[in-house]
Amino acid sequence: MSSTTTPDNTSPATAVLLSGGIDSAILVAELLDAGRVVQPLYVRCGLRWERAELDHVRRLLAALAGPRLRAPAILEVPVADLYHDHWSLAGNEVPGSESPDEAVYLPGRNVLLLTKAMLWCHLNRVPVVALAVLKGNPFPDATPQFICDLTRTVNEAIGGAVRIEIPYAMLTKREVLLRGRHLPLELTFCCLGPIDGLHCGKCNKCAERQKAFADAGMMDPTVYARTQMTNDQNSNLQ
Repeated sequence: MSSTTTPDNTSPATAVLLSGGIDSAILVAELLDAGRVVQPLYVRCGLRWERAELDHVRRLLAALAGPRLRAPAILEVPVADLYHDHWSLAGNEVPGSESPDEAVYLPGRNVLLLTKAMLWCHLNRVPVVALAVLKGNPFPDATPQFICDLTRTVNEAIGGAVRIEIPYAMLTKREVLLRGRHLPLELTFCCLGPIDGLHCGKCNKCAERQKAFADAGMMDPTVYARTQMTNDQNSNLQ
């Protein structure tokens, strides 16, 4: 794997918007295996799951550590003044397992993340930022056309030439998951209502995660809080 190769400090880095989820984790690993220098970017917005998410990000990067993987840069984009009492901040009425994808939409999220990431890349001379947008993403700020337009607009505003790559735009979740089946995917995280740092097992994102592993015919390595509590209760009865 990439961690055994000789360091290349002269090559320009590719920044990756790393959320801690399955798709962006696999993207980091594949770029490393392709010989790229990778600069993870994590954008902290003050959302209720970020402590658990960032903990998983750090553990994942430790598992992928190698000479071409740089330490993550943590960027701040607080949204409390925008979202107010939104469920992503307050934790009330978190979209459950039966909710549609539209229920987890965070207004303007990709606008905020990509603009911040592009500006950081421009100021730090990183020519490319990659993100793991998948085929069929239903949100208006995740389409290839939107990303193309945003790239042009932000570069015009800052006098830059940062590129945005979306290498998974024609791939489904199942296809991406199969590409990363050899990776420590138990270190990834995608949950809207974590309990003691674990996936809750009952939110929209946990249901999506479970379905993805099932569709790929893979064992789900995730420890879910609901399952863990049941196991603990059964152990206490023995």
